[in-house]
Amino acid sequence: MKFKILALSSLLLASTSAYADLMIDGVYARATPPGAPNSAIFMTIMNHGESDRSLVAAKSDIAEKVELHNHTMVDGMMQMRQVDSIAIPSHGTAILKPGGLHVMLLGLKHPLKEGEQVALTLHFANGDSESMFVPVQKVMAGMQHGEDKKPVN
Repeated sequence: MKFKILALSSLLLASTSAYADLMIDGVYARATPPGAPNSAIFMTIMNHGESDRSLVAAKSDIAEKVELHNHTMVDGMMQMRQVDSIAIPSHGTAILKPGGLHVMLLGLKHPLKEGEQVALTLHFANGDSESMFVPVQKVMAGMQHGEDKKPVN
């Protein structure tokens, strides 16, 4: 299943000339218990191009609001904060994972259940955008804050 997700995401991004240099790996949305108001989407974005790229927004019809977020240490406490953009350096990688950068889904319209998919559109600083379907996965039992599944290579 992981390979199919990677292949589909790569195919979607590679099919548009503007995205020939970007690849997404390991994209998934976190399943929620009933009544949970929020969730998050995680992924690895690889930039094989000569120019730096920047993710500036994300949209999904599953939530009232979608924001780019990061976790930061403030006065000895971990806090989640909205960020204006996520840098994807030339020949580099942006890793969106639990406890770090992520796409936050606020005000879910219904709980996210394992096995379903949610629509997501990523918007980049240069005006490009890319739409995809993101699989919903159950949170792994025993996962510690900040740990993540390893990206599929």
